[in-house]
Amino acid sequence: MAMGEVPITITGNLTADPELKFTNSGAALVKFTVASTPRTYDKNSGQWTDGTAAFFRCAAWRQLAEHIADSLTKGSRVVLSGRIRQHNWQTEQGENRSMLAVEVDDIGPSLQFATATVQRTQRPTPAAADSDPWAGGLAKPAPNSPGPATPPALDDKPPF
Repeated sequence: MAMGEVPITITGNLTADPELKFTNSGAALVKFTVASTPRTYDKNSGQWTDGTAAFFRCAAWRQLAEHIADSLTKGSRVVLSGRIRQHNWQTEQGENRSMLAVEVDDIGPSLQFATATVQRTQRPTPAAADSDPWAGGLAKPAPNSPGPATPPALDDKPPF
């Protein structure tokens, strides 16, 4: 995260199904709104009371955007983390406007009142796995570099 960015974590419910779009270059973009309403317990009346709801416009990009569109629907309770962004524009009448929105870095269903089953997805390109040592195999050595082309022999000794 860059210096000066404002991080935020929000727990709330989606107010509508996420809207998935693609840019001209093919990048996925999803937009949605999360409503968060604080609740407090009044000991005198024995009742829960709702506070004022806050509505947060959110956006996510690329693979995360596609996962959100595939996984979440209106009413889904989520926990998200992201960064607050300010957007400025001018209306046709020449008035300056601005709004705050959340650029989502991570999101998942809230498990306080629900359960979820996680399904891991494949990486988008096999070339990315070639340089990722955690992708299940050993990284390929760089061209013209000495290095084992085959994995080392495995034994029962601990690796530490």
